[in-house]
Amino acid sequence: MPEHLKILTGEAVELLKELISIPSFSREEQGTATLIENFLQQKNMAFTRSGNNVIARNRYFDAAKATILLNSHHDTVKPDPGYTRDPFVAFEENGRITGLGSNDAGASLVSLINVFRHFYESTELKYNLVLAATAEEEISGTGGIESVIPFLPPIAFALVGEPTGMQMAIAERGLMVLDCNSAGKAGHAARDEGENAIYNALEDIRAVRDLRLERESPLLGKSRLTVTVIETTNKAHNVVPANCHFVIDTRINELYSFEEVIEIIRGSVKCEITPRSTRLRSSIIPLDHPIVAAGTGLGLDHYGSPTTSDKALMPFPALKIGPGDSARSHTADEYIYINEIAGGIDIYTRLLNQVL
Repeated sequence: MPEHLKILTGEAVELLKELISIPSFSREEQGTATLIENFLQQKNMAFTRSGNNVIARNRYFDAAKATILLNSHHDTVKPDPGYTRDPFVAFEENGRITGLGSNDAGASLVSLINVFRHFYESTELKYNLVLAATAEEEISGTGGIESVIPFLPPIAFALVGEPTGMQMAIAERGLMVLDCNSAGKAGHAARDEGENAIYNALEDIRAVRDLRLERESPLLGKSRLTVTVIETTNKAHNVVPANCHFVIDTRINELYSFEEVIEIIRGSVKCEITPRSTRLRSSIIPLDHPIVAAGTGLGLDHYGSPTTSDKALMPFPALKIGPGDSARSHTADEYIYINEIAGGIDIYTRLLNQVL
């Protein structure tokens, strides 16, 4: 391993350990934002802060040049109850670091921060570089990357740090959550009266279960509709419910628009349907895009990701790539290998060298 890579990896690992030690649930990332500020300040890198988002530009930023965005998030989900050790203590053993957020997306974040540091003083870059360590990714909140983008310079493309095993996630399914309300008529359960909203909802749920969105993407496969919640406001066992609410989690490939999916579902059910948001749309970056071509030249594979990230909120081409494994995210005793961080820094650097 080259000496400069050893140094960057060592400092990335130490920063990751500090990040793990500070709780940073979505909308509660003040502590980790301050830690990132302090790290940048110690390395003599200028930055700004907006809410819990920390943004930095390379020293010789040139407004005449296009800009590459390096982005990852520092918020986490709450720890799984199955943790066997303190999730806020970074435990290092056998080349592995265990702790909340180590894999998702701490390893990507500290790798990108140190890659940004590697290029920070360069004077002959073809692109500017902007680093954005952002908040609220885990809840797709409006106070994260979405709030930062309007204040960034024009972005040519982005690298989005998420655990992909340093393979290229060039496409993502979109995520849309639908609130569905089936109506009935209240009555006493002891008498043959009323109209049971739960039974009406079950008919609609069966229709959703049997509905098929047939357009299949080569990268993302078929779109998915999954009912995940069902409830009524009833607290009494002897009242026929007048309303039943259920939720459909939709994961939509790039061959459907959200609006089209809503109309297809409405044509199959009787309930009222309200989308919570249509912000997290499917996205794809072409295989012939320079950064993807650079990755292909380095021998990296590409695939379509079933999970959604801040890539969905970016109105410019974005490649999701980072150290770690998505299957470890949000699990008890989440972990990352140190050699994965080293590999992440190495591949990020080599990718950018191809285009810078």
